[in-house]
Amino acid sequence: MNVSPAKPFKLIYSLFQHEYLGYLAESFVVQVDEKGRLSLASQNISFKNAQEFASGLDEVDYELIKTMDSMQQDAVVSHFHKKKIKPAEFFLKTYDTEKGNKLLQQEIEQYLERRRGKLLPLMVNKEVYEMGRDGDPAWKKLEWQDEPATVLFHFRRNEDNTHYFPTLKLNGEKLEFNNKGAYIVSKKPAWMVMDNMLFTFKKEVDGHKLLPFLNKKFIVIPKSVEDTYYRKFVAPLVAAFDVYAKGFTINTVSFPPKAVITFSELASTKELSLFSDEGNVAVAGDPNDEKMLFELVFQYGPYKFKAENLTEVSVSVEQNGDDYTFHRVNRDLTREREIIALLKESGLELKHAKATLNKGEAFSWMSFTAPKLAELGVKLQQNQKGDKRYFIGTSQISIEVRENIDWFDIFATVRFGEFEIPFQTIRKHIIRKQREIRLPNGEIAVIPEAWFTEYSELFNFAEDGKADGSAVSLKKHHLALVKELSNSDLATVTLSRKLEKLRGFEEIEDFPAPLHFKGTLRPYQKAGFNWLRFLNSYNFGGCLADDMGLGKTVQTLAMLQAVKEEQNGNTGTSLLVMPTSLIYNWEKEAIKFTPGLKVLNYTGTQREKDVTKFADYDLVLTSYGIVRLDIDLLEKFYFNYIILDESQAIKNPSSNIAKSVKKLRSKHKLILTGTPVENTTLDLWSQMSFINPGLLGNQAFFKNEFLNPIEKKNDEKKVQKLYAIIKPFILRRKKNQVATELPEKVENVQYCTMTAMQEEEYETAKSLFRNKIMDQIETDGVNKSHMILLQGLTKLRQIANHPKLVDPDYGGDSGKMEDVTHMLATAVGKDHKILVFSQFVKHLALLENYLKENRITYCYLDGSTKDRQAQVEKFQNDPSIQVFLISLKAGGLGLNLTKADYVFLLDPWWNPAVEAQAVDRAHRIGQENKVFTYKFITKNTVEEKILALQQSKMKLATELISTEESFVKNLSKEDIQNLLT
Repeated sequence: MNVSPAKPFKLIYSLFQHEYLGYLAESFVVQVDEKGRLSLASQNISFKNAQEFASGLDEVDYELIKTMDSMQQDAVVSHFHKKKIKPAEFFLKTYDTEKGNKLLQQEIEQYLERRRGKLLPLMVNKEVYEMGRDGDPAWKKLEWQDEPATVLFHFRRNEDNTHYFPTLKLNGEKLEFNNKGAYIVSKKPAWMVMDNMLFTFKKEVDGHKLLPFLNKKFIVIPKSVEDTYYRKFVAPLVAAFDVYAKGFTINTVSFPPKAVITFSELASTKELSLFSDEGNVAVAGDPNDEKMLFELVFQYGPYKFKAENLTEVSVSVEQNGDDYTFHRVNRDLTREREIIALLKESGLELKHAKATLNKGEAFSWMSFTAPKLAELGVKLQQNQKGDKRYFIGTSQISIEVRENIDWFDIFATVRFGEFEIPFQTIRKHIIRKQREIRLPNGEIAVIPEAWFTEYSELFNFAEDGKADGSAVSLKKHHLALVKELSNSDLATVTLSRKLEKLRGFEEIEDFPAPLHFKGTLRPYQKAGFNWLRFLNSYNFGGCLADDMGLGKTVQTLAMLQAVKEEQNGNTGTSLLVMPTSLIYNWEKEAIKFTPGLKVLNYTGTQREKDVTKFADYDLVLTSYGIVRLDIDLLEKFYFNYIILDESQAIKNPSSNIAKSVKKLRSKHKLILTGTPVENTTLDLWSQMSFINPGLLGNQAFFKNEFLNPIEKKNDEKKVQKLYAIIKPFILRRKKNQVATELPEKVENVQYCTMTAMQEEEYETAKSLFRNKIMDQIETDGVNKSHMILLQGLTKLRQIANHPKLVDPDYGGDSGKMEDVTHMLATAVGKDHKILVFSQFVKHLALLENYLKENRITYCYLDGSTKDRQAQVEKFQNDPSIQVFLISLKAGGLGLNLTKADYVFLLDPWWNPAVEAQAVDRAHRIGQENKVFTYKFITKNTVEEKILALQQSKMKLATELISTEESFVKNLSKEDIQNLLT
C-alpha cells in the first residue's frame, strides 16, 4: 500500500530473520493518523526512492537505508555471483547441507557482519520494530536500552570437568535469558533482543560466546581437553572480561614494561659458500636472499607478550601439578605504542610484531639505532639458536685520497668496535659483495649496506697500490668520483690547483686558434676546440657528442692542426677510423680547413700495407672494416691520436670491430658521435672504455652496478652517478642550444586514412597476428615472444604504408600513398627540394615507380648504392633534381643535403632520435631555408600507437633505444595488447 509523502508519515526500521542470511533490517514509511499513531498503510523504501520522503529523513537515515539495501538478498546475490541467477537457486546451491560452498558461506557472513556492525550503532534511538510473520513491519516495537549489559563468565572446575556459563545483567538486574526467546542480532560486537529490549554489551562481547547459552544452561569442558581449552579459550576471556572462577586461581599483577627486540637469520634460498681471506672467514651470498628477522616482545616482570595484539590485559597460564593459575597482567599500552612508533620512525616497521630487512640494511639499522634503543630501555639481543654470534656494535670507515703524479692514492681505516680491519680485506669483501666478516673475537660483523652503495665504484675502479697493502691507486680520469666522495663528505681529498680545473668546463682556458687553420670556428666550435685541447693537456680521452651538423669534423681538424703547430710538427701520426662512406667527406674537409696536414687515405684493395710509411703523414684515414682486416699490422704502430668517427660502430664490445679497435695503441684517444647511446647503456661502456680504460670498471661490474639498475629498475640515482663519472670526458651540445643561426625547423604530423580495401587487409592481418602473438605470450611469456611480435608489427607497419609491401599481387590502393604522392607533386610544382626517407626499400621502390611514371627526376640511396657521394653532389648541385629517395638506415650518416627544404618521413621509426638524424641531413650548418618536416602516420593502425608509445616512453626511447629489437624488448604485455587492438 503506497504512502503519500504529502500526508503525515513516519520512518521506521523493521528487523526480520532471513532463512540463510540471518537477521536483516528494512526501512519503511508508515502513514500516521491525526494522533500520530501508525496506520496499516506502509511502504518499503530504498535509497533510490527515499528522496520522495526527504521531509521525514535525516542524513543518518540515508546512510542506514543505503547500508540496508546492500544487505538484502538481491544485493548479496549480485555481489557474490556475477552472472544472473535467481536468489532461490543461489541460496539452495550455496547452502546445501551436503554440497554447499562453506567458504562462500563464510564470506557472505563476514560481509553481512561488517554491515550489521555499522548499522546498529547508527540505529540507536530510531524507531525499530520486529516484523510480523505476515510481513507487518510494525508488529512489535523494540525499546532501546541506554545502558549496555554486562557479562560475567563463570568457571567451576571439579575432578571430572569444568562447567562454563555466563550471567548477564542489565540496568543492575540479572537477566534470565536461557530459553526465553532471546536472539543475537549482530555478533561482532554482540547486540541482543530480549523481552522487546534491544541492547549491546560493555567490552564488545563476541556474540558467538553467548549463542550456545540461548538454549542451554552451561557447557561442560571434559578433563581430556582442559589444558588446550584453558589456554586458547579461557585465557582470552580472563583478559577481556570479568570472570568468576572456582577450582583455579586468577592472579592480577602489574609490572613496568620492558621492550625486547630479538633478531635472527632467516634461512637463505641459496647455499652459502665460505671464502678465506687473510685469516678472516667471510660468508658470500645474494644479499636479496640474506634477510634478518626482528621480533618485538614486551616483558612485564617474568611474563612476555608478543607486540602483535595490544590489549590492556594479557594472560599467562601456569600449570603446577594439577593446579592452574591465570596470571592477569595489566599492560601499559601508551608506552608500547610509543616504542612501536619510534621503531617505525627509525626504519623498522613491524607487522604482527615482526619485521624483515636485508642483512646489510638490518645491521646498518642496528649499528645506528642500538645506542638510541639503549637510552629508551629497549633491549636488542640475538636469538641464541645456532653457533653464529653477530657483532652489533658501531662500525666506522674513513677514506683519504691523496693526489700522486699520474694517479690517486686511496687510504682507508676500517673499524668494527675495538677491532681494526685491513683495508685490502674490506675492499675485497665489498668488490665480491661479501656481507660478512669474522672478527678476531669470533663474532661475525656485517658490512653496512651503505658502504656497498657509497664505495662500490671506488673499490671496483681502484687498482693495487702500495706493496704493504696500506693503499690502492685510482687513475686520474676518475676525478669525478673523487670529487663526489669529497662533496658527500665520504672522503678527505687533497688536489692540486691544476686538477681542480676539471671541476667544471667553465674554468677551461681559452687556447689560441691554430695559425694555419683555414676558416673561422663558430663560438661553440671554439669552445669544443678548447675542450679537446684541455683533455690533451691532461692526457685524457674524450667523446665529442655534438648533434649531427654542428661540425665535429671541423673542431677535430682544428685540434690536430693546433697540436702539430705546438709541437713544431713532431707530434707523430694520428689515425682516424670511420664508416667507409665518410672517407671522402673527411678528405674534402681536411683539404679545405687544414691543408697543412699531410693526409693518407688508407682504404681500398690497392692500399699499401706498410705501416712504417704512416710516419710520413700527420693523419691516416681508414675504415672500421680495414681496421678489422689489418689489425695485425695496425697494432704495431704507435699513433699520437686514435680518433673514431661515428664511434657507435664499437658499441657492441664483443664484436670483431670493437675488439680490433681496442688493440690499437696511441698516446691519446678521441671518439666522435651524435648518438653515444643507441641501443643500451652498454654502448656507452664500450666507447668510454676505449677512450679511458677502466673508467666504468669491467663489463660485469658495469652491468650489475649501472646497466641493470638503470634499464630494468629506472634507478635515477644510478643514472646521476653514471653521468657524474663520464661528465668530464663527454661534451654534448644540442643544435637548438648552440646553432642559433640555423633557420627554423617546422615539424608536422600528416595523418592518413586507409582506403576500404587497405583497411580490410590490415584488419585481417591484425587479427591473425594478435591471436598468434597473444597465444605465444600466454604459453612462453613476453620475453620469449619477441621474434613473432617483431614479425607481426613489421607486417602491420608495411600494410599501413601500402599492402603491396607484403603482397605484390595486391590490386588495391593505399591512403598513405595517395597523400604522399599528392604532397610530393605539390612540393615539386613549387620548386622545393625534398628528401624522402623510409625504413622499407620496397616502399621507396613504389615511389620510384611513381616518379618515373610522372617523369620527375630524382636521386636514390640505399644500402646497396655504390656512388653515395655522387648521388649527394648531384642532388646538391643540379637544380632540376628535386627529389632524393633515401633508406633511413643508409641515410643516417655523413650526408650534407642542405639544399633540401622539405623532409618526408614515410613511416615512424621506433626511436624519434633516429628520425631526427634523418632530418639533420637537411637541417644543419649551411642550410639557409626554413626546413619543413612531414611525418606520415596512418590513422587507426599500429603507426598511431607507436607514436603514442614514443611519448609515454620518451626517456627510454631517446636514451636507450633505436633498433626494433630493443624497442620490442621494452614492451609490456599491456603495451602489446594496446598495439594489437
